[in-house]
Amino acid sequence: MTSSDCSQLQLIVTPGCEGYELLDSGEGRKLERFGTIIVDRPERQALWKQKLGKEHWGRAHAVFSASDEDEEKGRWRVDKPVPDEWPVEVLQARMMCRLQGLWHMGLFPEQLPHWIWMRERIELVKQRGERPRVLNLFGYTGAASLIAAAQGAEVTHVDASKKAIGWAKENQAASRLDGATIRWMLDDATKFVAREVRRGNTYHVILIDPPKFGRGPKNETWELFANLPGFLNDCSRLLAPSNSGFVLTVYAIRASALAFGQLARQMTEGKGGELAVGELAIQPVRGGNAVPTSLFVRWWRDG
Repeated sequence: MTSSDCSQLQLIVTPGCEGYELLDSGEGRKLERFGTIIVDRPERQALWKQKLGKEHWGRAHAVFSASDEDEEKGRWRVDKPVPDEWPVEVLQARMMCRLQGLWHMGLFPEQLPHWIWMRERIELVKQRGERPRVLNLFGYTGAASLIAAAQGAEVTHVDASKKAIGWAKENQAASRLDGATIRWMLDDATKFVAREVRRGNTYHVILIDPPKFGRGPKNETWELFANLPGFLNDCSRLLAPSNSGFVLTVYAIRASALAFGQLARQMTEGKGGELAVGELAIQPVRGGNAVPTSLFVRWWRDG
């Protein structure tokens, strides 16, 4: 798809990383294995009937429940012993998963196709004689940052949560990547990007994974639909003049891949390159319905 066309939406379906498995889904739930631990979590888009019976769902170590499926108000019910943290292997990284107050585990396995794409971009830059520079915005617990660093990239990881940065550093130690070149930046992504524009810095790969709503370390506010256009415009100015690309992932409900693709097309106007727009979904290894997880936009140019 050229950067002038967003009409052909793509669906990328993946089983996820090697340490993960979607076991079943349906009736507003999904049953997953993260490493050795099985969890039962809400999934509003799983509208179909569950394939497996109660005996399989009953094997879950922990179940996240909330009366209105609001993750901010829910809690974990632990039915079988669960360690405080446990490892899940993801390419060259080892991610330490946990049962948090929210239903997130510290890992989004459906991102695997983007991580593989990122590694390919990094290798291309290396082959052309440059040290790849990767910017991971809203970087969370650092899976992409660690995978990029393991490939030899210089990585700048930005997140507004001190807790997430700390978790990411623990994942770095677990991955035995202490010597990797990673800058861990506790900062508001919008302000950081604006400063990088003023400094004239550029990156070969930019990963953008914004929340619907959020707050920075100094109580800065983020609202996806209001702030994303200007933010993406600044990000476009950070793209290296050659062999560069970006990935935007959006988990917002009531959003359109087409809308974000057209925004990205406007942002990259005049830069040439290729644009891919669509959805990510996670696929059960043993058959069954794929679960849609997020929207995505990818843009890249070679040479």
